[in-house]
Amino acid sequence: MNIADFPWLTFTILFPLAASALIPLIPDKEGKGRPIRWYALVIGLIDFAVIVYAFYTQYDFANPELQLVERYSWIPQLGLNWSVAADGLSMPLILLTGFITTLATLAAWPVTFKPRLFYFLILAMYGGQIAVFAVQDMLVFFLAWELELIPVYLLLAIWGGYKRQYAATKFILYTAGSSLFILLAALAMAFYGGGPVTFDMRSLALKDYSLTFQLLAYGGFLFAYGVKLPIIPFHTWLPDAHGEATAPVHMLLAGILLKMGGYALIRMNVEMLPDAHAYFAPALAILGVVNIIYAALTSFAQRSLKRKIAYSSISHMGFVLLGIASFTNLGLSGAVLQMVSHGLIGASLFFLVGATYDRTHTLILEEMGGVGQKMPKIFSMWTTCSLASLALPGMSGFVAELMVFVGFATSDAYNSTFKVIVIFLAAVGVILTPIYLLSMLREIFYGEENKELTAHEALIDAEPREIFIIACLLVPIIGIGLYPKMLTQVYDAKTVAIVARIRQSVPTLVARAPAHQEFAQAEVVYRAPAIAQK
Repeated sequence: MNIADFPWLTFTILFPLAASALIPLIPDKEGKGRPIRWYALVIGLIDFAVIVYAFYTQYDFANPELQLVERYSWIPQLGLNWSVAADGLSMPLILLTGFITTLATLAAWPVTFKPRLFYFLILAMYGGQIAVFAVQDMLVFFLAWELELIPVYLLLAIWGGYKRQYAATKFILYTAGSSLFILLAALAMAFYGGGPVTFDMRSLALKDYSLTFQLLAYGGFLFAYGVKLPIIPFHTWLPDAHGEATAPVHMLLAGILLKMGGYALIRMNVEMLPDAHAYFAPALAILGVVNIIYAALTSFAQRSLKRKIAYSSISHMGFVLLGIASFTNLGLSGAVLQMVSHGLIGASLFFLVGATYDRTHTLILEEMGGVGQKMPKIFSMWTTCSLASLALPGMSGFVAELMVFVGFATSDAYNSTFKVIVIFLAAVGVILTPIYLLSMLREIFYGEENKELTAHEALIDAEPREIFIIACLLVPIIGIGLYPKMLTQVYDAKTVAIVARIRQSVPTLVARAPAHQEFAQAEVVYRAPAIAQK
């Protein structure tokens, strides 16, 4: 077989799923899961190595079209095909999935309770998440989206904290309930206009939908993906889930799960429904600002370490919405970069939350304090990752947020007043971030010393395994911060193509909807003619 014809993406999806089915056959005489965790780690490394190899040998940065295309007839009676491919939008997130999941498997080393089921769920989730980013059939996308929910629910419900059942139930109700809108919108798009029924995303994107239909489909997708992103007010499941999750599950939630919402929002709402996006873009900008400020203020008020970082994640995902709404190459590029950057930074912070809890046995900030001298390595890692989260220059978060700011500020789709208000409010959120993160560091490592805590024998410093995990995450965080082109070149061609498509749709939109033209001429918020003249 020619190496170019090898089903790379299908292999990376099915390999961890098939490997997970063999876990019951692995002998575990001690009952602590040692051979099982090594098996899961090796499977994760192999799958990640295959992803990296396919990326470096088969992927063309300059090509904005789908690559590594694999298409097989599955259920022809339903028009259902196994169709997977990767482009500049999905490839960075597939790489992120392999990287974070492998590190999360290593982070799960201390797990000894039901290790077979735990690592089975981790590997099943691995394949499901890659499928979400790779499949090009709407119905298969929905199935992959649902498949990913089951492992997360069980990982929360079985290995979570005291309120794990509540958090797991809330998670599944929010995410599974909202995902029904994906199915409804997909069916409506497939049957629209008569003719052969197809769920192929490329074919669906070429259909000539009416504006009313686009708005309805866009609204359904926005609700479904807004819950996963999450967009306020559909965010409340996330702090509860993070509040009860274990460290490896934290890493998967923050590093990959939230990015599924941002990816799908760009892939389907923006790319497939460009006319409706012209209407919804101002609302996305406002929702992004609300996410940034509200979540930052809420994070500042949290006294639980897990919930503080959880709200910080919600705040940072607001920049993704702002970049999507910008109508500029720079803004959309910044949104994609922010997803990858936050995946790395969020995973590092939540891993440190788990490492800190293992030593202090508390998440309440008032019960901490004065542990900096006892755990200098943990303190150093916390400080470095927190500086990355608050967008210190030289870190990936700084580049991503700067690109979003400049991209939105230079957009010709909005009048000056609206842009100034949005940028000012988003900047307020940026100012709040170092306040709550640095005050958190002060309360954990400085402040009044808790003598009962600092005298505890379990208060040991970081182990080599923990240092290795954080080092692996910091290398790309700092590397992207110093040389962002190492990542942006992967998807630049794709984001340019997406922006060109949505900008071309605006003249058609104005012709269809005179009311929108009057709204644009009034320059209240949105100025479509400015784009139409380009």
